[in-house]
Amino acid sequence: MDTLKTFISLLVIVNPIGAIPLFISLTPNQNEDEKRRTIKLASIAVAMVLLVSGFLGEQVIRFFGISIASFQVGGGILVLLVAVSMLNAQVGPARQTREELQEAETKANIAVVPLAIPLMTGPGSVSTVIIYAQKATHWTQYLTIAGSSIAIGLITWGALSLAAPISRVLGQTGINVATRLMGLLLAAIAVEIMADGLGHLFPVLLGK
Repeated sequence: MDTLKTFISLLVIVNPIGAIPLFISLTPNQNEDEKRRTIKLASIAVAMVLLVSGFLGEQVIRFFGISIASFQVGGGILVLLVAVSMLNAQVGPARQTREELQEAETKANIAVVPLAIPLMTGPGSVSTVIIYAQKATHWTQYLTIAGSSIAIGLITWGALSLAAPISRVLGQTGINVATRLMGLLLAAIAVEIMADGLGHLFPVLLGK
């Protein structure tokens, strides 16, 4: 398992920078203490979702009789859809529907739902962490998954804590550019995930 690749893949799909505009739009009536609490809860939730998915996700899909190869293809398609939305600088329906966003605007506490789930750790990020976790063969590789999950939680905390200055410096255009660049990288990762899954489903593609 490539430690750097695992970390970058998860960071790109969680995309804390891309969540800044929605965080700002959902917290206009919160005071500083309430915002700090929201940021803390959202960051913890992001890390916990990645950790739980990484360590229990494979057992869940095996319980339902789904092969890892099939999950890779399906997960890769889902990640690709998220990437396409990011290339358009949009929050795609795979992350959050318009109805969910409208409901979020009326919620008193938006830290866990919808900010952490599904905005940052939606089906795409859950699929990605499961796919990488199933490749782990040694405890140090599981430690990589855990470390990456915690690090992304900390980065999320940092990005949301600095949401106002980041938004002022980058502006909506700068955030959109960053999101599109991450979307391009994520699209390449999605294709690689699908290709690996298809190779195991159809060995002839690998020349076996």
